[in-house]
Amino acid sequence: MRIQKRNHLPKTRRWVVKIGSALLTNEGNGLDYEAITLWVKQMAGLIGASARSDSSQEAIEIVLVSSGAVAEGMKRMGWKIRPDSLYKLQAAAAVGQMGLVQAYESQFQKHNLHTAQILLTHDDLSNRTRYLNARSVLLKLITLGIVPVVNENDTVVTDEIRFGDNDTLAALVANLIDADLLVILTDQQGMFDSDPRHNQQAKLLTEVDALDPELDNMAGDSKGVLGRGGMATKLRAARLAARSGAATIIASGHEDNVLSRIYQGEQIGTLLMANHAPLLARKQWLAGHLQMKGELILDKGAANVLKSKGSSLLAVGVKDVIGQFSRGDMVACVDEDGREVARGLINYNSDEAGKIKGYATNKIAEILGYIDEPELIHRDNLVVI
Repeated sequence: MRIQKRNHLPKTRRWVVKIGSALLTNEGNGLDYEAITLWVKQMAGLIGASARSDSSQEAIEIVLVSSGAVAEGMKRMGWKIRPDSLYKLQAAAAVGQMGLVQAYESQFQKHNLHTAQILLTHDDLSNRTRYLNARSVLLKLITLGIVPVVNENDTVVTDEIRFGDNDTLAALVANLIDADLLVILTDQQGMFDSDPRHNQQAKLLTEVDALDPELDNMAGDSKGVLGRGGMATKLRAARLAARSGAATIIASGHEDNVLSRIYQGEQIGTLLMANHAPLLARKQWLAGHLQMKGELILDKGAANVLKSKGSSLLAVGVKDVIGQFSRGDMVACVDEDGREVARGLINYNSDEAGKIKGYATNKIAEILGYIDEPELIHRDNLVVI
């Protein structure tokens, strides 16, 4: 049988591998230790590739983002249905995290590899200092040959600081460590042009541009019983990863030797390519913010200028101010149709912004009695979406 190779997979050295709940827990029947054993064996083989005399390829570095803590906790406590209560979810995560970490640590140790547990919240990555600390720790662990196992810190997280799903977390980690490739292992073969469960003629997408707008209608919004993410979240994750230049592969974790075959360049799953220059590091951090404190409604001219030139946002281009926010908070800039154009750190609070909206810069001091900055958002603190 002839194995079809990918034509456009870039050379990759640093991977983020995300494994979803449906794969890890077999739809609620506890952790699938046999599957974990196989995935760890593959990852260990890739990490140690350059040490093998029969390998002509370079070793790679891997950061693992793993779901499964809540599902494992549910299994241990005999819960059949994912709880709605935040505190029950946190309790399940606390119990299940023990089993999840033990499973990975025991398997990686068989290959003489150490693991490190990293628990994050969106608040950790929104704070610039903690963001840089997390980056430094992850990069140091990688250079020491240790495999970081990353998960959302469900035991302390609230809805306000939740990533929403581990696909998004994995993409932000890819941004954080400048990964070359994000691999999302799921219970689907990849991304199809329509839902294969309802359309037997659905075709698997093999190579697409992550930013192709036609993909939005193809992704749908389905999600599993145990996990929070569906194909739409995986598409969003691929687009987040693309901001730092990382390609994304969505593939089935049920495929034999799936990671090894991806490493060999086999055409498996869906490759979502990052066909544009990566954002600068600070812009990636700005783009990664998921919770906005407010919105600025822009007129057509201001929206076009931001999209085409990425210049600073002036008050004269703002039609309306929505929400309550303080100076330095992250706000979304949306056009008159409600589409997000950009996001950035604002120089004025919501009351001040409401008073000066629509006015030229030389009117700010007259209206407020002072002027902190000539721009509502300076271009260094703004990223076009």
